[in-house]
This record gives sequence, structure tokens and C-alpha cells, in this order.
Amino acid sequence: MKSSADVQSVDACAVKLVDPDRVEAVHARMPSEQDVVDTADVFGLLGDPRRLKLLVALLDGELCVCDLAAVTGMSESATSHALRLLRAHRVVSVRRDGRMAYYRLDDAHVRMLVDLAVAHTEHTDAIHPERIS
Repeated sequence: MKSSADVQSVDACAVKLVDPDRVEAVHARMPSEQDVVDTADVFGLLGDPRRLKLLVALLDGELCVCDLAAVTGMSESATSHALRLLRAHRVVSVRRDGRMAYYRLDDAHVRMLVDLAVAHTEHTDAIHPERIS
């Protein structure tokens, strides 16, 4: 097992030497501050296990609030609240049919985020050996 000193030596540069060309190239493609804040907000939404379950459920297509509540084990009220937050950040969209509200992932970017996040956690045995059965 690595000591905290070993981890610190890996996480920091041994010599402070800035490459101005690389720094400028990265800085030039850095998103605006508002885009960074908006992106962090989306990741914050994805960081809640209940909201993430809703998004995973929607990978198969649109579902009504009742079905989403049943799939996730959440109350309909909690499900609706979570969906409102996700909709406000354009993560999901809604289609109304009479008194029913059907939700779906807003676009292919959201689908990719959810798919990649789930795929990433499926190969974490090296990070979390306690998960190996």
C-alpha cells in the first residue's frame, strides 16, 4: 500500500517548470467561465444516485413519472422534483399526453454522459477491490 508521501510525490511536480506554449494552447481551448459553471452543475446533478437512476432508466426510452417512480423506488413527488431539476438543466425533456407526462433524455450528449459514466464504473475493480465477489 502506498504511503501518503508516495501519493504526494506522484501528484506533484518535482521541479516547478511551466511550459508557456502548452499552457497557452490549453488556455485557448478552455470553455468560458459560465460554460464551466454550467457543466459543473450538470455533473452535480449526475452526482445524486437517485437522479442517476432516473437517467439510467431513461436510457431505454421515455417513461412516465409513475413508471420512473416504480423503477427507482422513489415517491412520485420526489421523482417529479428530481425530473424538474434535470429538465431545468436540459438533461431531460418532457412530452405531455393528456394528464400524463413522459420524460426522455434530452439528447445524444446526455445519453453518452450516462453511458460513459456507467461504463467507467463497471471497470473499477482495480480502484475498489472490495467490490470483487
